[in-house]
This record gives sequence, structure tokens and C-alpha cells, in this order.
Amino acid sequence: MTRVPVALRKSVLAGGCGAKIGPGDLAEILKSLPLGDDSNLLAGGRTADDAGVYRLTGEMALVQTLDFFAPVVDDPYDFGRIAAANALSGVYAMGGRPLTAMNIVCFPIRTMEKAFLGAILRGGLEKIHEAGAVLVGGHSVEDPEIKYGLSVTGLVHPDKVLTNAGARAGDAVVLTKPIGTGILATVVKAGLASETAQKRAIETMAALNEKAAEIMSSYSVHACTDITGFGLLGHALEMAVASGVSIVLFPERVPALPDALDMIRTGMLPAGSYANRAYCSRWIRGFESVDPAVQDLLSDPQTSGGLLISLPEGEAPALVSGLTARGVPDAAIIGRVEGDHPGTIGLL
Repeated sequence: MTRVPVALRKSVLAGGCGAKIGPGDLAEILKSLPLGDDSNLLAGGRTADDAGVYRLTGEMALVQTLDFFAPVVDDPYDFGRIAAANALSGVYAMGGRPLTAMNIVCFPIRTMEKAFLGAILRGGLEKIHEAGAVLVGGHSVEDPEIKYGLSVTGLVHPDKVLTNAGARAGDAVVLTKPIGTGILATVVKAGLASETAQKRAIETMAALNEKAAEIMSSYSVHACTDITGFGLLGHALEMAVASGVSIVLFPERVPALPDALDMIRTGMLPAGSYANRAYCSRWIRGFESVDPAVQDLLSDPQTSGGLLISLPEGEAPALVSGLTARGVPDAAIIGRVEGDHPGTIGLL
């Protein structure tokens, strides 16, 4: 089976799974741009949400998102599945339904077999079809480093748009997937991860958030986001800031991939972990009292992570029960929302 050459995987080790430009850098850049205003733009560049939402009518709004990155696993087919699931997740996090997708491809066509790209696209197409969406085209460029992802358009009712800005004091916080994909991807590249750990990480990243989004639509969800490159701490902090609340996390309740903590203790962390921790730590209460390995796990940059959901505390147990009963086995209540210390994270 064709594998990703080590030379083409350097960005994964340097930046972590699905590494992104840091939130501080992005905020500094975006604040100087004349983004403009439009009353139909329900979510856009002024927020840290997972997709843009534009109202077309009183009954329909477009959800638009895109994401692409360098390989995080060796197998091209698995890479395609993971990258597509990751891109589709932005629509689910906004409460929407994917409708169409377009491929984004960077590939060294002169030096690598075409079959390799074919396997990537086949994996991505499988996930597009699983989501009930349609591939309508794409764009490719020749590039010495492989990158792949999707631009996705979805639909949502304007009154049912979910953002990261609606969390309310008294809510419970639910996470639908385990974390640890960043560290697992890093140790896989070093040949230190077990076959079982590799398989679990791949299937976790390749799993759509479709089922979780469908189930949560039956509850009074106040806010939602998905966990990707900024890690659990980074995305929880974005929700806290946007909502004007404090989010308290219970680290011992956060689901993690098998072997993730043990692998962290080897010291082989993705660079994204350091960047996330450095940025978030100034707004985290109780950070120093937490095991350093757990600090790294909470900061671990994720690829195609789960949904982070804020909803009334009384509804959270039923949501988790519904999720676990219908094939989202790692869903857990991992925190609560408080009105004190707005724009911060607390760790208990």
C-alpha cells in the first residue's frame, strides 16, 4: 500500500494535527480588515465560529465553511476520509445539513503516483456521500507538499443557527468525541504507537459529527462548536469569550483516546500543543494545579474532533444517554457554564 513519504509529512510533526494559525495572530490580522456589515450575515468573519451563515429567506440560510491540511496519517484513503469529515464538521457545528462539497487539492503530480491522489479523493468522496452531500467540483494546484480538504455548503433554518456565543450560566458542557488525536498522530509518525491505538485514532477522526448533530437538535442547545486545531482549551475559551461567561472543565471527565496520556509523557508533543497552551494559559484558572500531562492533553490540537455543546444542565444527562445509545460512545458531560469570571476557563 502506498504511504505518505516522510519528507511530505514534516508539517504534521511541526504543526500538529490540522495545525492552524494561532487565535491571537488571527485576531490581530482580522481587526484591521474592513469586513463590512450585512444584516443577512448571521455568522461571519467577526466571530470565531466554525462556518459563515448567510440568510437567503426567512426559512433558509446558507452555511459555508472550508478546511484543508497536510496528511495526518500514512494511508491516503484514510487521510481523505479524515480531511473530509473534518471539513464537513463545520456545518454540523452550526446546526446545519451539508448540501454540496468541492475538493481542495495540493499535490506533487510530477513526483508522486496519480493513484495516491485517487485514494485520497476516494476517501473524501465516501464521507461526502455518507453525509448525504454531493461533490460538485473542486480546484487543484501542483505543490511539493500534499494538502487536501473541502469547501462545504449547507443549509440551516435562520432561527436554528447554532454559534459559540450562546452559552448561558447554569448550562452543562458536553463533548462528543475523545481528544488526543494530535499526540497520537505525532507518535505514529515516530513508529511508537500500537496498532490498536492507531486504528482507534483513525476511526475517531474519520467519524462524521452528523449523528451527534442530529441528536442534539432535539434538545435546547444554546451554543456549539467543534474541537479542531486550537484544542479543547482553545475552543472552550472561544466559547467563553463569545458568550461572556466562564466555562469550568472537569479534566478527569474528559474522554481521551487510549494511550494518549502515556504518549504525552514520552515528551513527543506536536508544536501546536505548546502554542495552544501558551495562548490559553493566561485565561485559565487552576491551570497550574493540573497534572502537566493533562495540561498537554487539554491543549492537544485535534483533527476532526467532536462537538462541544452547551445546553441546560437538566437536559445534559438525557443528551449523553441518547448519544451513547445511538453510536456516539464517548460522549460525556465535561463541564459547566458559570456567570463569574467571564471570558475565562476554570479547571477543577
